[in-house]
Amino acid sequence: MDYITVKEASEKWGISKRRVQVLCVQNRIDGAEKLGTVWIIPKYAKKPDDKRKKSEHI
Repeated sequence: MDYITVKEASEKWGISKRRVQVLCVQNRIDGAEKLGTVWIIPKYAKKPDDKRKKSEHI
């Protein structure tokens, strides 16, 4: 399986590296694994929904 780094995922998804790390710690990225001190993320993993945003009710 091909993997990308936190930096590559942050650039791909348009979010900060720190946010990607938090998502990894929260097990919100399928297949993400920690090798020593580095997170590796499957190349084709999808960006999780941002649950911090409130839904808009009109």
